[in-house]
Amino acid sequence: MATSFRSVLWEVALDQQGFVTSQDARRLGIPVIELGKLASRGKLEHVSYGIYRFPELPVTPLSSYMEATLWPGGRGVLSHDTALELYELCDINPTRIHICISKTGRYTPRRTGAHRYDIHRMDLAPQEITHFEEMPIVRPATAVRQCIESGVQGHLIAQAIDKARAVGSITAADEHTLISLMDARE
Repeated sequence: MATSFRSVLWEVALDQQGFVTSQDARRLGIPVIELGKLASRGKLEHVSYGIYRFPELPVTPLSSYMEATLWPGGRGVLSHDTALELYELCDINPTRIHICISKTGRYTPRRTGAHRYDIHRMDLAPQEITHFEEMPIVRPATAVRQCIESGVQGHLIAQAIDKARAVGSITAADEHTLISLMDARE
């Protein structure tokens, strides 16, 4: 018996908080037009450009973060304030989701949904990226460095460094480097 497009996409959606993208469809050999057909029949919800969601999978507190990583063509990496929040390293409460995209990557700033994100164009080294609940995210030391460079309040940075060191998310060398960066900023 032939496997339906929907069942193939379902397997991907389970690892992506219920989301599938047009890139996922292409990678799986599914014509992108099939996503639109599934959406018109109510089998998928069209979320934004190239992003669809299985309505029967529950929305979770992490769904908006997964959508943010998929929004720039599946190349977004959670970063800056957002990473500190997800790692629970300090009392930061960003109003928008921070994502990094490559300096050279194609990205359309007018794409629907851009107002929900703080987009940072920077090339990250592979060792600066890890995964949190299946989502690409910068490592704690990188997130703290980014927040120092972007001007996050000093008490939040100090709290993040202290907690990250206490839970073993950063090394003593990382701690020293971050404190030096913080001192140089002031």
